[in-house]
Amino acid sequence: MDLVKEIKQEAETIFPDIVAIRRHLHRHPELSFMEERTAAYISAKLTEWGIEHRNGIAGHGIHGALSGADAEGPCIFLRADTDALPIHERTGAEYASQNPGIMHACGHDVHTASLLGALKILQKFRTQWKGMISFVFQPGEEKLPGGASLMIKEGVLENPRPQAGLAQHVFTPLPAGTVGFRSGQYMASTDELYITFTGKGGHAATPQLNIDPITAGMHTLLALKKEIEEQKPADTPMVLSFGKVIAEGATNVIPDTMDVEGTLRTMDEDWRARVHVLLQEIAGRVAKEHGATAEVRIEKGYPVLYNDPKLTEACRRAAIEYLGAEQVRELDLRMTAEDFAYYTQYVPCCFYRLGTGNPGKGITANVHNPHFDIDEEALKTGMGLMVYLALDQLRRT
Repeated sequence: MDLVKEIKQEAETIFPDIVAIRRHLHRHPELSFMEERTAAYISAKLTEWGIEHRNGIAGHGIHGALSGADAEGPCIFLRADTDALPIHERTGAEYASQNPGIMHACGHDVHTASLLGALKILQKFRTQWKGMISFVFQPGEEKLPGGASLMIKEGVLENPRPQAGLAQHVFTPLPAGTVGFRSGQYMASTDELYITFTGKGGHAATPQLNIDPITAGMHTLLALKKEIEEQKPADTPMVLSFGKVIAEGATNVIPDTMDVEGTLRTMDEDWRARVHVLLQEIAGRVAKEHGATAEVRIEKGYPVLYNDPKLTEACRRAAIEYLGAEQVRELDLRMTAEDFAYYTQYVPCCFYRLGTGNPGKGITANVHNPHFDIDEEALKTGMGLMVYLALDQLRRT
């Protein structure tokens, strides 16, 4: 029997167990950096299967390494994230969240279950491969500073040092049984923006006695959008959006301050750094023109996610071998962000998409939506393909 058939057969065999794991995780979601019970559950499964690992990394992270027939050789790194979102689930599924206001609406339960399944298969076939599989179950992907950055600081990319890293993410627009790849830049950097405009409040009927922070802020926001867009390199995707404005005045009250919150996302780290400077310069200048001041605070978030072209192309070819060419798709750029980007700064990585949608079953809701769910048949692809990609890289590296 060839390797593809062996992996698919084993994925089929353990599929009911992996579905049960995914449903348990889905019923018991935990927010970022609070994944204590989730980590304990994962650790118990690994211990039950005889897979060595360490707990308590960057809070509730788990790191381990699985050796093949001969530990000498290359090392491939596999990652799953474990945290959930502050969303009240509305799927009506029998395995829906039992924790009010918390939901696995971004599929991290799927990522975790798939990696557990992949490790179980790799362990069964360990006499057939050489090298090492390093793996992490990572907390806090959804919240700055991102669990990836913290786990890297705690040494998960050392001892053993991986030659390549792989991770997958659910994707409703692709049907279950398919996957998607994109080489090079794939997901955007993300920064949180906080601007406080300060003027001099007073009665709305005496504008000559006031310095209106709202007027100053409105002019500044328009100037930021216009001037930064004009200076942006033509081929550089960027999003500059402001989604929250608070000015606690009244119909006849001008407040002292106005607070604005927004996001900056781009695909170019040099341009990102330049925009940070422009935000300070433009906001300060325009606010001053209106007699006010602007204090800009930038909460620097995740970097650009870059898929190593050579590795990604090798993974694409391997996915075609495993699934067939018609099941492997090309992905578009996304202005969403992902803290797996931190790993890509240290190790050649491939971050790919796992199709989980099924319109025939009514599974169409996107991530971060209270109706999000998956076609659980995708778990067979999720664990099986990860095994095949890892073994393919062990052979190539």
